[in-house]
Amino acid sequence: MHPILFEIGSVKVYSYGCLIALGAIAGVWYMAVRGKQELGLTFDQANSLFLLIFVAAFVGGKLFLFFEDPSGYAKSPLKLLGGRGFVFYGSFLLAIPTMLWFFRKHKLNTYRMLDVMAITTCLVHMFGRVGCFMAGCCHGIPTDSPFGVTYTNPACSADPLNTPLHPTQLYEAAFIGVVMIYLFFLRDRKKFHGQLFLTYLILYAVGRFLLEYLRGDLARGFIIEDILSHSQLIALVILAVVGWVYMRWSKQNLVPAAQKVK
Repeated sequence: MHPILFEIGSVKVYSYGCLIALGAIAGVWYMAVRGKQELGLTFDQANSLFLLIFVAAFVGGKLFLFFEDPSGYAKSPLKLLGGRGFVFYGSFLLAIPTMLWFFRKHKLNTYRMLDVMAITTCLVHMFGRVGCFMAGCCHGIPTDSPFGVTYTNPACSADPLNTPLHPTQLYEAAFIGVVMIYLFFLRDRKKFHGQLFLTYLILYAVGRFLLEYLRGDLARGFIIEDILSHSQLIALVILAVVGWVYMRWSKQNLVPAAQKVK
């Protein structure tokens, strides 16, 4: 694909970074607009929240990336900072407590803000996965199917080159898009505040678990070789914990009938 979007002199502008930036802009816009409608969130608060989440996501994503090859990154730490992207679950798991802290500090309703953040996360993540596709990271296994994509640019992260691979990045981006559309449908029909966020976690965990079987980037690591990856284990833990939380929250924070679409 095109890991480098364009060059200005000696400066290279990477596709991955540009698409993450586009996703961030879309996410901030949605969070600011919907947050103001729902909870009176100010634009300054929206900006501050997004910056904090960005920092937390960066640290978490790189930290989990380090764990995939501790010895290699310990020898070349600059490779970690400029290397291939992030680990999504690492970013997400550190972003959650950051969000919760911010909501409490600014006295924002946690459950309602989490619902806003569910769609915000979908926007950023969807653009990010398209960025992964352009960069060649998070690619799939070799395939003979008509969906196969062949990477030829040595600058991309795909391995092997010149071989049709499942475009798992696009599969996941499309899946996240479908989840987001469903969340929009559910937004005015939810039974309790927090339902959108929990629904997103459940659906994404299921989708990610299944898509892992088509992933071909072996560096992500396995708990059980070729059977259970690190991300699949995290997905199973999330399903168990969120399933329990869903049952508890469904009995509280109920949305008044007058607020639902009839």
